[in-house]
Amino acid sequence: MGGGDKCLLPLGDATVLDSLLARLAGQVGALAISANGEAARFARFGLPVLPDLARHAGPLAGVAAGLAWALSIKADALLTVPGDTPFIPLDLAERLAPAPAWAMSSGAVHPLVARWPATAATGLAAWLEGGGSLRVRTFGEAIGMRAVLFPQTPDPFFNINTPEDLSAAQARVLCLPPA
Repeated sequence: MGGGDKCLLPLGDATVLDSLLARLAGQVGALAISANGEAARFARFGLPVLPDLARHAGPLAGVAAGLAWALSIKADALLTVPGDTPFIPLDLAERLAPAPAWAMSSGAVHPLVARWPATAATGLAAWLEGGGSLRVRTFGEAIGMRAVLFPQTPDPFFNINTPEDLSAAQARVLCLPPA
């Protein structure tokens, strides 16, 4: 996709991130964006932008930043969703409660579509400092994540990785009722 922010790609009359945030509205008490680089590119959303706390740790570093933020706002759990998945269920947070849990659809676990206990922040920080695996799934399994099946079609965790995926998402937006 050219190395840019997939979440800022146009989707319908807005962006992928606009669609995702609309679907998250009402599901959680507070929202933040996990992203490295210049935070100003997300300024119009009016949300905190959380840079990775651990360098070179991939998506797990974003989870660590999110968990630290969750603790700082006194939340008991963190819901994570990749920024390129604009069709998440409107009841995702509820269905993933209680934490720890992650979504499963079409025979696949989606380790970043997850509800993490905020108390996992300390364990994840130690995991990363101690050289634990950088796979989100490996850490999730270590803390006892349970899979919650989402059998609906089309897949609510469809993500945009290619221009063809973006075209498919555009076609799907034309068929969705407003969030």
